[in-house]
Amino acid sequence: MAPRYRDDEDFEYEYDEYEYDDYEYDEPRKKSSSGRSSSSSGKRKNSGNAVASRSGSSSRKKTSSGGKKSSAKGSSGKKMSAKAKAKKKRKRILLFVGEILLLAVMLLVLWGVTRTEKVGYLEIPEEEIVINEGVSEEQVEIMKGYRNVALFGVDSTVGALTKNTRSDTIMVASINQDTKEIKLVSLYRDTFLNLGNDKYNKCNAAYASGGPKQAISMLNANLDLDISEFVTIGFAGLIDVIDALGGVPMDITSAEITHLNSYQYCIAENLKRDYTPVTNTGMQVLDGMQATGYCRIRYTKGDDFRRTERQRDVLKAIMEKAKDVSPSQLVEIANNVFEEVYTSFGLTEITELLGEASQYRVVADDGFPREDMRWTGNIGSPGDSIVPNDLVSNVSWLHEFLFDESGYVPSTEVQGYSDHITEVTNKYKR
Repeated sequence: MAPRYRDDEDFEYEYDEYEYDDYEYDEPRKKSSSGRSSSSSGKRKNSGNAVASRSGSSSRKKTSSGGKKSSAKGSSGKKMSAKAKAKKKRKRILLFVGEILLLAVMLLVLWGVTRTEKVGYLEIPEEEIVINEGVSEEQVEIMKGYRNVALFGVDSTVGALTKNTRSDTIMVASINQDTKEIKLVSLYRDTFLNLGNDKYNKCNAAYASGGPKQAISMLNANLDLDISEFVTIGFAGLIDVIDALGGVPMDITSAEITHLNSYQYCIAENLKRDYTPVTNTGMQVLDGMQATGYCRIRYTKGDDFRRTERQRDVLKAIMEKAKDVSPSQLVEIANNVFEEVYTSFGLTEITELLGEASQYRVVADDGFPREDMRWTGNIGSPGDSIVPNDLVSNVSWLHEFLFDESGYVPSTEVQGYSDHITEVTNKYKR
């Protein structure tokens, strides 16, 4: 019999160095300052030209007073006609208008860049995403009818969303493009898998060492999926979203209250925010801090398996509350939390998705590996882990669950990963 699974949150990873685009939060003020500096620079150049013009005029005056011949010839030119003066004036006005338009375009572009960067936008080239070549063409066509998105909740209270932070939550949201039905699957963070680079460890090490690109590659490699889109959110972002929606209803047990309050106390301390302890059991509306603390509970019956259920319950509650909010309000909420989000979705896509929020509904959710297809225990260097009995069987079940496709035969890549996992962990199985 396998020993009781112990969630080892403090397990230290040795991070490999991966190079990918880091998102840096730019302060709008700095960009505005840069814009003013550029404008000021233009003024200095005009000032310089004016000085040169005055200098040239002074020089001509001296020449004129220097001798009668120069004076006579210098003043012999015809005076500019009224028509020529009007033409010159129109030319100056057109140049001025052109400069104003150019400045307006530059400011518009700057605004657009600032807004996009504020989202924490990361475009991932297709060639940088691992998708198993062994996946059949038929299966590829089936998955085209679904939008598979990776959802990451990172163990961060200070906005570190891109790297060197553990993915406390790993989910796949599979959206049926025709029906708008959503199925959610939590990948248990301590599951021993291929990280998408032929290294094996707990799966949340993928995000810690290589950010969303590596984490997506890990999901695609082990699960035969075609994910290319993701959303990552930290504690502050989750809190602000829930608060903006007016809280979420949750049924709290007596076993959960102490842990919930302990977690929200720690989060509040790190974020320098206030919190309100939960004092009663039963169905109640939790605010952002309380709900985030609830998502982190793992020391009750069910350990990390129960925690992922809580996380899915909170996500489903958020989606239900969002249906009661207008698209314009949702866009406003999104604007307010963009600094706590890192995503492959651009602003246009986000706005479109929020506009269709009322059409989506979660019809099923579960965890991976499946309960009757896994075992837990200490497997040496990685520590206490969750191990699939057979990765192939788990992936076959997953495709049936997500895509209503029975009898799916996993790729040769998944079969190879499955064999390796069994080979290196079998000696620890009891």
